[in-house]
Amino acid sequence: MQEVEGHTPAKSLKGAETEERWSGREQAERVFCGEERTESRIVFSAGEVVVYSARAPGKESSNEDAAAVVYIKDACTLLAVADGVGSQPSGAKAACVALEALCEVVRSSHPDADSAGTAILTAFDEANRAVMALGNRAATTLAIVEVRRREVRTYHAGDSGVLIFGGRGKVRLQTIAHSPVGYALEAGLLDESAAMEHEDRHIVSNVVGDPQLHVGVSSPVELRPRDTIVVASDGLFDNLYQDEVVEFLRRGSLRKSVRAAAEETQARMSVPVEGRPCKPDDLTLAAYRPSGRD
Repeated sequence: MQEVEGHTPAKSLKGAETEERWSGREQAERVFCGEERTESRIVFSAGEVVVYSARAPGKESSNEDAAAVVYIKDACTLLAVADGVGSQPSGAKAACVALEALCEVVRSSHPDADSAGTAILTAFDEANRAVMALGNRAATTLAIVEVRRREVRTYHAGDSGVLIFGGRGKVRLQTIAHSPVGYALEAGLLDESAAMEHEDRHIVSNVVGDPQLHVGVSSPVELRPRDTIVVASDGLFDNLYQDEVVEFLRRGSLRKSVRAAAEETQARMSVPVEGRPCKPDDLTLAAYRPSGRD
């Protein structure tokens, strides 16, 4: 990442952990692609973000997940997670290309808070073209959260998802996975436990890299002072139940909460235990809280 005025470069904490502080007057970005394991905290005037990404336990090939944080002046922050699908190396490359497209659109269009949504939809189009150009049936999911002042809107394709909940655990928004199992869950044909154990859980109906791509866009949601936003790959949602994700992340230090959720998720991936989910996969999540929280 290039250094910009008012932006403090990342300082190493230990291993793959970093911390950065961004000035509210500058546009900045941070992309995490192909990381074996990384954990980063980014702090700015509007709030803080913690990103965690790691490849599946025991996996020797690249992490096919990627994440990005894009900061557009004081009023707007974008969080994005992509989960590459298909064989290596096309999956990992597709995820990175999609996030690079998002960053490039932001750089070239210089959107303000009121035009960020248009930039995001343009980025989906550009990402789709770029991923299709890779060939080899490359594809990726993509979930983006736009935090605009005290308002949140989500954009997604695939089964990477977004969850917004309050300090007491009330879920205020959950995206629908673009998959047969996701649609069945939303329709009430499956409960959460049956969905997590379903043999077709891995099938995704809508991806970046498909000429028929469509983007799911939510209605705006008011961001309250004690809210937490989580955008993550299915590595999180296939191994922790929704109420477990909420309980891990609704309170306490955001960094410690993200780390605890990630450690439990990877423990479940590593050691199957009857009665609890176990789906080894790459894991990426980005969690956001607004400033001024108690």
